[in-house]
Amino acid sequence: MAYCVLTDIEHQLPEADLVALTDDAGADAVDTDVMDRAIADADEEIDAHLALRYSLPFSATPDLIRKFSVDLAICNLYARRAHLEIPETRKDKCSRARRMLEKIADGRMRIDVPEPAKTSTGGISVTTSKPDRAFSIGRRSDGSTGTLDNY
Repeated sequence: MAYCVLTDIEHQLPEADLVALTDDAGADAVDTDVMDRAIADADEEIDAHLALRYSLPFSATPDLIRKFSVDLAICNLYARRAHLEIPETRKDKCSRARRMLEKIADGRMRIDVPEPAKTSTGGISVTTSKPDRAFSIGRRSDGSTGTLDNY
């Protein structure tokens, strides 16, 4: 599930800008395939930051994550066009989104979704016990010899 949709981006950029950023075929229309790819790339970047802290995908996209997706998708669109200068305000929004994602990933910021349950303590766990040994050396208390005593 995408964190934002074309309509979210249309609220941020005029249609003429979207056409200029996406229309590779000269159709004078927004190329939805290009838009979908820009959104998918933005969402992958978001997931890369949040995957260790939150269960993904979210059941409902938090507003802050939708905002980050829009900002990063727009930056992805500008990155496709080397001849177009990305406006400073857009650069700032992308930088701010990435910094906030890093803070969320580090646990210095939270979004309003449940964190995944802890499944282990993270320490070393022992999976065998003394009776599981395959070989023994020496005499046992019952007088029998160990399995390696014959070699």
